[in-house]
Amino acid sequence: MKKLLYFLVFFTSIASAQDVHFSQIQESPLWLNPANAGFFNGYLRAVANYRNQWASMGSPYQTMSLSVDGSALKTAKKKAYLGLGLFVFNDKAGVAKIGTTQVQFHLNVILKTSRKSRMAGGINLGYNQNSANYAALTYGNQYTGKDIDKNIASGETVNYRSFVNMDVGAGINYEYSSANVDMVRDDIFSIKFGAAVHHINQPTQKFSSGSTYQLPMRFVGNVQARIDFKDTKISLLPSLIYLRQGTAQEINIGAHIRYRFKNNTKITGAKTETGLNIGVYYRVNDAIIPQVNLDMGKYAIGLSYDINVSKYTQVSRSQGGFEIYLKFMTLDNALFKRRREHGLN
Repeated sequence: MKKLLYFLVFFTSIASAQDVHFSQIQESPLWLNPANAGFFNGYLRAVANYRNQWASMGSPYQTMSLSVDGSALKTAKKKAYLGLGLFVFNDKAGVAKIGTTQVQFHLNVILKTSRKSRMAGGINLGYNQNSANYAALTYGNQYTGKDIDKNIASGETVNYRSFVNMDVGAGINYEYSSANVDMVRDDIFSIKFGAAVHHINQPTQKFSSGSTYQLPMRFVGNVQARIDFKDTKISLLPSLIYLRQGTAQEINIGAHIRYRFKNNTKITGAKTETGLNIGVYYRVNDAIIPQVNLDMGKYAIGLSYDINVSKYTQVSRSQGGFEIYLKFMTLDNALFKRRREHGLN
């Protein structure tokens, strides 16, 4: 029994020492890359994410995050400005509620390299708190033949504990954006490249006294684009995201088709448009992820569901994870000043 217990605790400890993921990764900008802080066509952005994964196990992973970021010292004439951000994250799993809480502060320097391009370099500093309630675990020798009686002494001792450590990350971004000028609407083409490294200091995971296990660095690379089809209300939004941490890696590839209910105009600018995005992503060797989100200008909501296709389907019965996000943005000023600022005329 002790060997089984130690295996389970070791497995869950190592699992919690690997970062969890989101399926709508592009809607978790600060989790993805510190250089995303303030790196958007607006002044303030707030995103709330919730994910429920592996519900078929009975005690699913529950992941929540909230990010707030925006720009400072940003004007049409200045070639450089700052992006600032705050990211709060909480994840819990299993009967023992093995969890991680993260709080991070982000600082990003954004440089306009031309009328149609910009680049950024950012860092984040924060702390992680890991905790668990091992008293909630039950054992085979507490089984009475009918049910589990927690009043029966288990005879097991678990010396794992909660702990706090510091964390450091860094990232870079480059974006090119141009427009095919039209009398009614400018058809936009944009592409963004990003790379980041999280847990640069590889904080020690002090699950027990004397533990020396260090959290591996998480490497991220991503490419995202927007392609408007001329004289239509249709856009293609493809994305490729690669993550690697220790010996584990994850590849997400897919695209959204966007239908614009309301086109922007020469006066109101690109960000006033509203639309519906419908897409499918594939997390290689793990899940097919249909996604849908409604963009209402300043507000957006998105839903996704993981259809598990890995060998784990024997247990999951293809049930992966449900995810939802809510987003609010204050947008750049309209008129031609905003359009010149972002190289869209």
